[in-house]
Amino acid sequence: MQFVSTRQGAPKLGFEDVIITGLAADGGLYVPEQWPTLNKDEWRALRGKSYADIALAVMWPFVEGAMPRETFKAMIQDAYGSFSHRAVTPLTQLDHNQWLLELYHGPTLAFKDVAMQLLARLMDWALERADKNASIVAATSGDTGGAAIEAFKNSTRAHVFVLHPHEKVSAVQRRQMTTTGSDRVANIALKGNFDDCQDLVKAMFADTSFRNAQNLAGVNSINWARIMAQTVYYAVAALALGGPDRPVSFTVPTGNFGDIFAGYVIKQMGLPIEQLVIATNSNDILDRTLKTGRYEVTGVEPTTSPSMDIQVSSNFERLLFDLTGRDGNAVTTMMSGLKQSGAFEIPTDALAKLRAGFTSGRTDEQTVAATIANTLKTSEKLIDPHTAVAYAVARTIKSDAPMVTLSTAHPAKFPDAVKQACGVYPDLPPHMADLFERTEVFDVVENDLDAVESYISKCQ
Repeated sequence: MQFVSTRQGAPKLGFEDVIITGLAADGGLYVPEQWPTLNKDEWRALRGKSYADIALAVMWPFVEGAMPRETFKAMIQDAYGSFSHRAVTPLTQLDHNQWLLELYHGPTLAFKDVAMQLLARLMDWALERADKNASIVAATSGDTGGAAIEAFKNSTRAHVFVLHPHEKVSAVQRRQMTTTGSDRVANIALKGNFDDCQDLVKAMFADTSFRNAQNLAGVNSINWARIMAQTVYYAVAALALGGPDRPVSFTVPTGNFGDIFAGYVIKQMGLPIEQLVIATNSNDILDRTLKTGRYEVTGVEPTTSPSMDIQVSSNFERLLFDLTGRDGNAVTTMMSGLKQSGAFEIPTDALAKLRAGFTSGRTDEQTVAATIANTLKTSEKLIDPHTAVAYAVARTIKSDAPMVTLSTAHPAKFPDAVKQACGVYPDLPPHMADLFERTEVFDVVENDLDAVESYISKCQ
């Protein structure tokens, strides 16, 4: 399998190089040169299989030729052996046609663990083969940082630098990043918002001399392996609910578009998905884009679902590449408009395809709180604010197929917001019970490229 940049100005790469490279040299994102597919018999054969078995079947077409199948199988089994639920991503029924896909049973209680636990193993494997060390730089709105640090804290080949927006993540999210005690981890509290963190990560990759000197590698969802790993739980849920002989719909709380893009990928691979529903909080750029055809950045409003307080959805570029018939020039033009004026218009044909493949909805803070309280009352299920954003939208969507809401975080990651909504304070699981007793280590850094690059250089 070869991978191409969405801007088509960078060389094609194989899987091993894509893992290490992350962002393409032309500023684009890597995607497979073509989408592999499984036929209905191949999908049916996966019914009743374990998460690891389904993961191997779904991801192998992207990996084949890069490593032995048994090596990849062992990585998968090791990655998901640490999850607290044997099903890894279990389904819970909330209503006659409403389901919850629980993605928070990994070590940091967030859906990012599903991809990051595998990516850490793939990254160490690739660096070992290349006999290289790497500086991993990541931007986080809360969950990516904790998941990356947990996954890479014992790496022998990588040093991890995580940028999070200072005082704009929950206390639990922050402490998951800042209390590991690992000398392989450095936490940067940036004086800015998540989009600023993400912009600086992209700028570091674009700074060729710094990138080469530090051997930068990325673990944000700009890295294709993150998207690849996230496709699996869509397949697991769809097969459990009757796929491929019965379509399934998914509602996804998303800010950076990576999680829902994984659903788009699994649809391209042959699983029937009736609807992919984009759920946003009041930072509703994706909902506005779908409705108006214009992607326009506005200010970020802090909410109780901070991981979605985003205006620049990086992975949307991957979808635009497909919607424009894989026209790298068209994507480059749109991304240039975004950089120069904070906005761009989606071409008419691409917009029609976008609206045919996706639905969207927006949830305000009052509705989020009411949804948390009502779900506890009617289903005896405690959900976090991000899940509530999606479940509130899901209940407004007419779907003949089963509707699966992606539950992306454990409620204990946002205890104050959950308690304020329903009166119940969600406790952390036993392995994190002492989180607020651990010593924090992080540095507050100015929102400036030179300042961040200098900090990283001095840590090496």
